[in-house]
Amino acid sequence: MNNAKISTIEWGTLVGQRPRQAGCNSRGPVHGNEVQVPLARITATDGTSGFGACRPLSEQQAHAFLGERVEDLIDAGRGVAPRAASLEFPLWDLQGQRTGRPVYQLLAESAGKTVSEPPRVRCYDTSLYIDDLHLATDEAGAALIASEARFGYEHGHRSFKIKVGRGARHMPLLEGNSRDVAVIRAVRAEVGPDAAILIDANNGYNLNIAKQILAETADCNLFWLEEAFHEDGALYEDLHDWIEREGLSTNIADGEGQASPMLLDYARDGFVDIIQYDIFSHGMTNWLQTGAQLDGWNIGTAPHHYGRHIGNYVSGHLAAAVDGFLFIEWDEVSTPGLDGSAYQVEEGYVRMPDAPGFALTLDEDLFQQAVAADGFSVRL
Repeated sequence: MNNAKISTIEWGTLVGQRPRQAGCNSRGPVHGNEVQVPLARITATDGTSGFGACRPLSEQQAHAFLGERVEDLIDAGRGVAPRAASLEFPLWDLQGQRTGRPVYQLLAESAGKTVSEPPRVRCYDTSLYIDDLHLATDEAGAALIASEARFGYEHGHRSFKIKVGRGARHMPLLEGNSRDVAVIRAVRAEVGPDAAILIDANNGYNLNIAKQILAETADCNLFWLEEAFHEDGALYEDLHDWIEREGLSTNIADGEGQASPMLLDYARDGFVDIIQYDIFSHGMTNWLQTGAQLDGWNIGTAPHHYGRHIGNYVSGHLAAAVDGFLFIEWDEVSTPGLDGSAYQVEEGYVRMPDAPGFALTLDEDLFQQAVAADGFSVRL
């Protein structure tokens, strides 16, 4: 590798559209159709460039990186330097472009592993939100969500995550619980017995409601219950033991948001089965360490990323480095200016492209429009 330095950093936000409006979760309002996709592109003095999702970054902060050697910011063994965490994903892409290697190979090497072919990574349709509040009956509400699952199935998905917890805010408690159960059962009937069904309460249940919902859908063979309630070791131990006594196979998943600092302790102690730290806020470099730790405990890895589109493409690269990687969260979006066509959902899986970096491309005109509209460009 040469001594290339950072010569340019550009930042702008592209805007994507979902194929349909995303409704509520148990706690929040309608998510809508529009998706903000903030991106930074880094260009080095050797002419190579890489881009990716970017944490909040000011023009002044970006300017401070100009003239830095690329190899001081990202290293094959250690990943991205902590001080450059805001630019982590553009740096991984840049490193892939400079070496002519996919990011999954770089991550695998960092983890002491080798990959002989592009990983084929399982994914799930994350679009089954609480879209049915305008419907008066459980039958009508369940039929609507089942039709959304059918749309996902016809577009290659074989795993589906359903938002539940209607009784936490949007419906009276008992009616909301009843609707949750009806929706789960309808989706199972629609997608068949072999599809994986995951449910996500966004902390809208308590321990007893979680047990009730799992008991009433026991024959639906739910793969996981995500964020049943805010992480609590005593309650998760109780729920985990109850699941085992009931003979259910449902996993407990948590960690996407403002997770308890004790969450990994709960996983180590066997009360939580799957960790979901956000791929962007936790970062690839941290995930390399966390994933190795979880592999040692036989705990699953399933990073969250909802709402930024580009996570569809980048999170699956981690599967080459983490044995327990379970799913890509797939948030179907079309973002003018961002070409992710190298990634396709087929029979519930995505094969990582065998191309340098993240194998994504930008439309230069549209990106420059975004930079001019609400972003910045700094040059050495």
